[in-house]
Amino acid sequence: MQTQTPPGQKYIKRFIFYAALGVPEVDIQQYRLKISGLVENPIEYTYDQLLTMIDTRYTRDFHCVTGWSVKDVYWEGVKIKTLVEKAKVKDEAKWVIFYSLDGYTSVVPKEDALAEDSIIALRINGKPLSIEQGFPARPFMPHLYGWKSAKWLTEIEFTSKYVDGYWEERGYNERGNVWEEERFKGQGGRHHLPRRPILT
Repeated sequence: MQTQTPPGQKYIKRFIFYAALGVPEVDIQQYRLKISGLVENPIEYTYDQLLTMIDTRYTRDFHCVTGWSVKDVYWEGVKIKTLVEKAKVKDEAKWVIFYSLDGYTSVVPKEDALAEDSIIALRINGKPLSIEQGFPARPFMPHLYGWKSAKWLTEIEFTSKYVDGYWEERGYNERGNVWEEERFKGQGGRHHLPRRPILT
């Protein structure tokens, strides 16, 4: 469990739910999570397959770039590096783009996506994700702000070139490290908080 509070963050009791592009309908029977881009073997997983692959259970805080955090959230999911192991990511891949069912996208450096504690979250606090939390799946990287944790995840694409996601296109940081307070492009340290909600 974490004992420090990241710079510029304040703990609250419950999640605040945002949906930048609206909450989509999910047909779990048709749902697939695709691994694509610079990989040797593109792969698709059903929701049931993902559930059988759960290999990580831990307690980590969640941090929204708007300044709030929720402490001691219990997460269950599959390590992203485990999920993409059979896909065999090519060396030239430098970035990962997460695609959501609603059209939302976020982008992170490959090394952050494949960090030891970076997961595709399937359960929160002992229950499947609710639709507001991003059911059926979302990436979660504890050291990155929540806008990188794209809800309703449908595809993980590996690419050699950086491409803005939804909030990156609006000026937010390419990486979004919580502890370095990377809120905006080209900036670390404390800056003005965004005036509009960020998808978390």
